[in-house]
Amino acid sequence: MSNGRARKASRALPEEVPVALVYNGTTQAVMMATPGDLEDFGRGFTRTEGLGEVESIEVVTHPKGIEVQMWLPDAQAEALASRRRAMAGPVGCGLCGIDSLEEADRAVPKVAAELTLTAPQIANAMAALRAGQALHDRTRAVHGAGFFEPDQGLVTVREDVGRHNALDKLIGATPDTTAGAIVLTSRVSVEMVQKAAMAGAPVVLAVSAPTTLAVETAEAADITLVALARDDTFEIFTHPHRIHTEDATDVA
Repeated sequence: MSNGRARKASRALPEEVPVALVYNGTTQAVMMATPGDLEDFGRGFTRTEGLGEVESIEVVTHPKGIEVQMWLPDAQAEALASRRRAMAGPVGCGLCGIDSLEEADRAVPKVAAELTLTAPQIANAMAALRAGQALHDRTRAVHGAGFFEPDQGLVTVREDVGRHNALDKLIGATPDTTAGAIVLTSRVSVEMVQKAAMAGAPVVLAVSAPTTLAVETAEAADITLVALARDDTFEIFTHPHRIHTEDATDVA
């Protein structure tokens, strides 16, 4: 329906399928995700869960879903067994299936990497992510996560129906996130900051606002959190020393 008139049309829609993350033969989590860049998804999820790096990975398609089969060294497999999840997560939920309140508020490492960005670089990063979302342009129904380096621009973009999945895919595709900023199309919840901290990213840029717990976690992790970044305006919520500008609003 447009301008009061009905017409037949077709529209591209994003795929959403169950994706099982399997470690050493045992399913750790089942997430609803977009079936692309799944090796990145597996590697990124492994890193942000604090499980280290996988030794090998294989994506296996089944009639009712997809398995990302990963193998960990013995020491990492033992650590995983101590904090086993059985998680069936809808796309908007990043904490489904955890078995204690303590795990929801898990401590994250402090980020040691230093990085400085200017206001024009932040504007460029946000504009580049919007321009680099090919799947979103076709469907208008997915989130994006990008990695921006001051000297190279936006070097990597990953998309998914779930914002947490998009970030895990990005982290899995970016072995070293210490030299740039993570750029997000979504709001900033605590688990997004936790994932950035586990990856060692010093700066997170987002188009929407953070939650209070996200700000507290970014402050504790020494992450510079910049949100509500649209056009040439943004707000700095934590650790403003990494942003060189006189025009931004510091709301820390």
